[in-house]
Amino acid sequence: MRRLASVDALRGCTVALMLLVNDPGDWQHVYGPLEHAAWDGCTPTDLVFPFFLFVVGVSIALAIGPRVEQGAGRGALARAALKRALRILLLGVAINVCAWLIMPGAHLRFPGVLQRIGVCFAGAAMFAIYVPARMQWGAIAALLLGYWGLLCSGGTLEPFVNIVSRTDFALFRRFVYEIDPLSGLGHDPEGLLGCLPSLATSLLGLRAGQWLRQERMRALLLAGVVSLLLGYLWSLWLPLNKHLWTSSFVLWTAGWAMLALYVFHVLIDRRGWPAVGRRFGVNAVAAYAGSELMQILLSGLGVQEPLYQHAFAGWITPLAGPYLASLAFALAFVLVWWLIVYAMDRRRLYLKL
Repeated sequence: MRRLASVDALRGCTVALMLLVNDPGDWQHVYGPLEHAAWDGCTPTDLVFPFFLFVVGVSIALAIGPRVEQGAGRGALARAALKRALRILLLGVAINVCAWLIMPGAHLRFPGVLQRIGVCFAGAAMFAIYVPARMQWGAIAALLLGYWGLLCSGGTLEPFVNIVSRTDFALFRRFVYEIDPLSGLGHDPEGLLGCLPSLATSLLGLRAGQWLRQERMRALLLAGVVSLLLGYLWSLWLPLNKHLWTSSFVLWTAGWAMLALYVFHVLIDRRGWPAVGRRFGVNAVAAYAGSELMQILLSGLGVQEPLYQHAFAGWITPLAGPYLASLAFALAFVLVWWLIVYAMDRRRLYLKL
């Protein structure tokens, strides 16, 4: 199947938003919509990572699905997918090690964003290769209901003491995202147990990608609306929570992702609108990993604070306040990386792990 510019654009816009929310000039002055919910709830920023995992599933449907239908060797496809997933995972660990070695006060962390992407890519690819569509729907339902039961069995969803945080802390000990200074317990929003509902997010993307291949746009639109409705209703009993990646959060965010995919496809692929974000999309791993390494170096070498103060905060804050200065730095950071991926695309340089 031909490459769809709409999928590259949606992936790219998601990556650009990742950079925007991950790289403010001052973490103490960030506009509310550009922050994650403290615990329960869902801000626009909380949609970013689920959108990426959803697009992972869509991309697998477009790239691997046709090969399976054409009779390509399933074993060879599976080995290639697992190798790629391992490379993504190891890249994530390497970035965390760099942060630990370079950034003052940083501690070593084993889980992370790329690690979860690698796990979900591997899982969704195996489903695409070996599991028929009806059983994929069954797996999605089993993951969401089973994870709900798992959360309920823990007795509480409170930070650090819920069953997900306790399990991740037991596995990774102090090598997690944050440690509660009072209790000594740990939590990681990209921990191991959260990969179960995150895989459901990618599997929903896999099914949406199949509808896209078949031009079943009404099904995609209806599924988006139904997913939003079910996610909202479920949240009345199980709160939307990105930290725990609750089952209601999966449906809520997947619903928005389906509607976004529908809009991008109609406007870009059918009506010929510009594929805004495409250059980020075709070099998504390079942009995300490179931006993380750049941020580590800027902080670790002591460059970021003076750069921010002299180039942004020093003159923007007196005129418009610290929040706009912080946002201006983040926008400039995204612009720098757009120039990088623009140059890469012009030279047909694409990082393929």
